Amino acid sequence: MAYQHIIEKDRCKGCGLCITVCPKNVLEISTEVNAKGYFPAYQARPEDCIHCTMCCIMCPDVAITIIETEESDA
Repeated sequence: MAYQHIIEKDRCKGCGLCITVCPKNVLEISTEVNAKGYFPAYQARPEDCIHCTMCCIMCPDVAITIIETEESDA
């Protein structure tokens, strides 16, 4: 099973809580401002993500989701 990690950058206020709980140091704060004037979190090292959902649980703005995706037979 494959997973997709999604951060809704316009919903994120850049509080950094997700960054502190990530066991693999996958997330960082962006240098680009979102539509609301915040610096959102982003996946700096997506290949290291273990899809533990700690960031999803910690996010006070419910800006992070991890969903199952179908693997392609390519």
